[in-house]
Amino acid sequence: MNKKRTIYTIAKELSLAPGTISKVINNTGNVSDQTRERVLTYIKKVGYVPNNSARMLKSKRTYTVGIVFTEESDVGLEHSFFSSILQHFKTYVEIEGYELSFIVKKLGQHELSYYEWCMNKRVDGVYIVVGNYNDSGLFELVESDIPVVSTDMLLPKLHTVISDNDQGVKLIFDYIKDELNLENVAYISGPKSSKAFNERVDAYHKYLNEYKMNQTTDVVYAESFGFTSGYNALQKVLENSKQKPDLIMVASDEIALGVLKALADMQYKVPEDVQVIGFDDIAFAKHFTPSLTTIRQDKKLLGETAAKRLIELMNNPQKDISEIIKLPVKLIKRESTGKK
Repeated sequence: MNKKRTIYTIAKELSLAPGTISKVINNTGNVSDQTRERVLTYIKKVGYVPNNSARMLKSKRTYTVGIVFTEESDVGLEHSFFSSILQHFKTYVEIEGYELSFIVKKLGQHELSYYEWCMNKRVDGVYIVVGNYNDSGLFELVESDIPVVSTDMLLPKLHTVISDNDQGVKLIFDYIKDELNLENVAYISGPKSSKAFNERVDAYHKYLNEYKMNQTTDVVYAESFGFTSGYNALQKVLENSKQKPDLIMVASDEIALGVLKALADMQYKVPEDVQVIGFDDIAFAKHFTPSLTTIRQDKKLLGETAAKRLIELMNNPQKDISEIIKLPVKLIKRESTGKK
């Protein structure tokens, strides 16, 4: 049937009241789960798209979420870990009727702060995918009345969804001690500008002492988030180590893949000569040679939980909601580690 549908025609087709259709579309009021599912299934089947203009006028909202992906952090949209989380966030909020708009510092010829940009575009909320702690504009945004969530930054008043970094590092140490029976370890972290990397470094020192293992050199910090920085960091580890490490822990998979390439170029066999464990479980980790043992962060759960939290904040701006949600992680064993 080729006609323009409204909530009134859909109500007639389903033998329901127009108000019921409106409640389902706008996720308001009391509607039974069975009726809600029936309406949602039907509008998806017929390809009905709600009239956002009418909804915006009625609610005085734009149903737009601003996205911050700070360029100063040297992390592009092609970074597999962050882009995957953003994709899952996007999928969830779009199903809920929201659109995404990337926040930029220039609007035409005008230079704007993040807050000014958000006020200009009248966004209902903001998602910080990756932020830089040296960027004062982000602090201004977090201090404003605009609801903001992040899966990267940790700040007062900022609602953050992160993986349990302490649990992840502990899983690695349990594995090293109980299954691999290794003693000499080294650690490569990402840049100090990332709070997540700093949390993992703190956990590393904590469990290094608790498990009484030998650190072959001080923590080496990669200069960025990517493959090349891991390649260069491995050379620093070997140059500074008192003895060859049995295992190298790496704070992210992107950096760890660079470490594996550097080891191969230097004629080290993995895991026979040196073992490597990453953190994230990006898509390419299982396809690399050797495949990478790592800590899996649930990217889908991170993105969807951040989306749910932001929608909750936008719908209930006065509600007292906890600022930090920590999600569990899992050890994934692959070819870069194993018993000797």
